Amino acid sequence: MEHHNHQDRGGEGRLPAMAPLANPYVPFQLENPPKYEPPKAWIRGTLYPGLDLPFMGMANTREFPENPSSRLQILAFALQELTLYMDTHREDTEALELYRHYQSLYHEALMEYNKNCRPVTHILPAEGSYRWLDDPWPWEYCNNCREGK
Repeated sequence: MEHHNHQDRGGEGRLPAMAPLANPYVPFQLENPPKYEPPKAWIRGTLYPGLDLPFMGMANTREFPENPSSRLQILAFALQELTLYMDTHREDTEALELYRHYQSLYHEALMEYNKNCRPVTHILPAEGSYRWLDDPWPWEYCNNCREGK
């Protein structure tokens, strides 16, 4: 059996000492930056216009029809964006207030979806019969549109 030390493999799996992979740049946000409304933020991929840097100048301006499923996704996205912001801006009381407002809206939308469409998770309490496996599933977009869900 041959034994090879790391040098015998020609540096396999290692980079040269001064070889950068990339030069990332993330703009630092100031306190209370402007924000998109959640539906636009979801489409643009960020809640903050200052971080909206479209690839090659191509911006997604397409709008999605709002239905109970997309409403949940939009609010969850806005909450996650605010969470990331507050990780570095703990003293921004306006962001915390907005976060709590979106939490409330999300909870209301979740309970409505759970009651009228289908359970989002089997953990949430649901009235009536066991509906966890009922069709259509949330990702079956066309079926959800036809059913008005």
